[in-house]
Amino acid sequence: MMVPAALLLLGALTAVLAPRLLARARWLDREPVVALWVWQCVVAAVLVSCALSMTLSAAAAWAAVRGHVFAPAPHSVVDAYALDTGSPWAAATAVALACGGAWSVTMLVREVARARARRRNSRAALLVRAPLLPGEKPDGDRLVVLEGERPDAWWLPGATPRLVITTAALRRLKGRQLDAVLAHEQGHARARHHWLLHVSAALAAGFPQVPVFAAFRDEMHRLVELAADDMASRRHGRLTTALALVGLNEDRGVFGPCPTPEAHVPERVHRLLTPPDRLPAVHRLRLTATAALVPVVPVLVTFVPGLRALG
Repeated sequence: MMVPAALLLLGALTAVLAPRLLARARWLDREPVVALWVWQCVVAAVLVSCALSMTLSAAAAWAAVRGHVFAPAPHSVVDAYALDTGSPWAAATAVALACGGAWSVTMLVREVARARARRRNSRAALLVRAPLLPGEKPDGDRLVVLEGERPDAWWLPGATPRLVITTAALRRLKGRQLDAVLAHEQGHARARHHWLLHVSAALAAGFPQVPVFAAFRDEMHRLVELAADDMASRRHGRLTTALALVGLNEDRGVFGPCPTPEAHVPERVHRLLTPPDRLPAVHRLRLTATAALVPVVPVLVTFVPGLRALG
């Protein structure tokens, strides 16, 4: 039972220490795409640690499970894990971790269901405000213009994705600023950022006391916007993207002294106007490769006794 305990300890240390280490890193805003990958690898490492610990604990508690898990393994490998010695905590640990996994899946399904319901309601409201003209096909243009006094633009994903923009935004956005807004929203859609937001929201809602999941949710909301800003600025320029961002948000009080839900907008504008130097390509590759190894660590810990038994 030493390996399941080691895996649980490894997962707990990762869940506690990783958010603190990443909070001190100064390169996250410089490379948001790499930062997104690092966060995903850290969360995957925690989940893999728990899943492997659950499997080995169940194998220690029940011989039937042990027979399935170690079916192709020689007896020396099975003996190396010392699972047949039994432990009063093995069954409780396996059941608790299995319940945690089921709860995670339940929260993810709930989050996706709510997102789809919101999307259906948004599409229904969009049809009311912008009904199809006679002969117009529902899978036509991706741009939908709505009458509105408030500058706004948003991407409506789905089978027929739409970029919805108000007439006030069209009056305010100049030149290629509308193209920058479109590129920003398309960046979200192409990178499937909504799935990152769903997973992070589900984990944070299911386990609010786990530091890594709460930090994962908060950082996903911030980093996906930075990544989409970079995608738009590479195509249409940083100044154009910053002006479009200001044009859409200046009437919402985000640039005033009082904090608002869009308090991150001034930071995004400042980042676009004073772009940080990107990391060297070798450094980005090293960070990507190192992050990819993080979920591999619990797998290696799991196989250490078996590899030793095989000599």
